[in-house]
Amino acid sequence: MKKKVFFKTFGCRTNIYDSQVMMSAMSEYEVTENEAEADAIVINSCTVTNGADTHVRSYISHIEKSGRDAKMFLTGCGAHTKGESLLKEGRIHGVFGQSEKEKIDTLLKKEQPFYDPGDLNHIDDVIVDDFVGKSRAFIKIQEGCNFRCSYCIIPYVRGDARSMSEEKILEQITRLALNGFGEFILTGTNVGSYGQDTKTSLARLMKRMSQIRGVRRIRLGSVEPIQISDEFKEILDEPWMEKHMHIALQHTSPTMLKLMNRRNVYKQDRELFEFLAEKGYAIGTDFITGHPGESEELWLEAMKNAHSLPLTHLHAFSYSKRDGTPSAMMKPEVNGKVAKTRLHEIEALVKRKNYEFRKAQSGALEVLVESQKDGLFHGFDQYFNKIVINSNEDLIGNWLTIDKYDVKEDSNYANI
Repeated sequence: MKKKVFFKTFGCRTNIYDSQVMMSAMSEYEVTENEAEADAIVINSCTVTNGADTHVRSYISHIEKSGRDAKMFLTGCGAHTKGESLLKEGRIHGVFGQSEKEKIDTLLKKEQPFYDPGDLNHIDDVIVDDFVGKSRAFIKIQEGCNFRCSYCIIPYVRGDARSMSEEKILEQITRLALNGFGEFILTGTNVGSYGQDTKTSLARLMKRMSQIRGVRRIRLGSVEPIQISDEFKEILDEPWMEKHMHIALQHTSPTMLKLMNRRNVYKQDRELFEFLAEKGYAIGTDFITGHPGESEELWLEAMKNAHSLPLTHLHAFSYSKRDGTPSAMMKPEVNGKVAKTRLHEIEALVKRKNYEFRKAQSGALEVLVESQKDGLFHGFDQYFNKIVINSNEDLIGNWLTIDKYDVKEDSNYANI
């Protein structure tokens, strides 16, 4: 019998994809979704903040306390920041970087503890044709980032921006579409930079994707405002485009944007968001509260600006120091409780905006049903809003057009 491997994935969609690459690359081992029966555990780590490192350490402690004798292996971004120390402490058996993940069979067989950080210039050359337990497919189209935001460690553990082969991406999507996948989420460290190093573009890639039989909906991960080019704007009305864009702002105070070494400008951000809203798009963003230097005056300015933006979704978090970044040395620091209060304030604002957006919708919702919980089905519509469905039929993996539904504060609801 093959030995069983459990994957514990932390962090972003890129890590979800990387875990899938490792699962697909294994031939001598079997994937298990039951941690308790695993002979080996691969921890695909996140290191975006000091807190992310703590979550990984806590998980390792959880396994140690369970008394299981499964060997633990660390990969992901944390392999570059904490891997060596965890190996020296004897808490994990092996450490390997993202570029080594296709060699996973060989790595898992190593008898002696090892540290193999790999190459930060590596580009994946693997085809993934299935996603375990998923109804949507994540497609990594690029790796690394050329931005140097003051709070971010990621360029130093993922490397500079580099694009995957367009033909390889299209081959992968063709295989996944043949396997029944209809929705594709493009992901990467900095998705909007795709093609800058290979003389193509994100818009061209998406156009070619849309021509593949079986592709129904294409969704983007986070992109930067300056990456929404005129060429990209030309595809916004295409029926295969998800009517939701996630555009990273991180803040809405011009002073704070400079402190964060961001490239976006609030006035231009507002013009872009208003343009997308006129096109009928739901719009999400990232936001950090409590970054060093965020005074009460700057916070009030930021909230005033946020009120004026047509936001519907939010990925916000209070600032957490990341050692090795310029922000970690900045003063004055913001009290943690104040940062949390501000976080809840902007979350409440965007939650209200999302409710108003959903109430204003009048057309049918195009829903991909993804999961079932407590007898109810859950899916997402074309605006990336969740809908809960009551039905006697098995709807998992189905595409539904829903005309009648109830709009409630937490979600939309339908009976079928």
